[in-house]
Amino acid sequence: MSIKVILELKAKPEKLQELKDVLAVFIPETKAFDGCSDIKLVQNQDDLLHLTTIENWDSRAYNEKYLAWRTETGGLETLSQLVSEPPKLTYFDELKA
Repeated sequence: MSIKVILELKAKPEKLQELKDVLAVFIPETKAFDGCSDIKLVQNQDDLLHLTTIENWDSRAYNEKYLAWRTETGGLETLSQLVSEPPKLTYFDELKA
């Protein structure tokens, strides 16, 4: 069953553009990763330092494999240097309404 993953990032004010640049590289890599069916990057209109990815994954296991790869390749360490607080990652099941 597919899932939604929300990643919230709060950029350091002096690192906002650098974070956007890094994400511009990461997003296509994420889209190409096995199990990712879509990813969008959005910016909060009222707090420009608040960036969020909205991701669709085939399963949580695929996302966890992706996160392990990002950790191994240093991507999560790179992000940690650009944000002012720990990233918030949340998993959601889509409900039929």
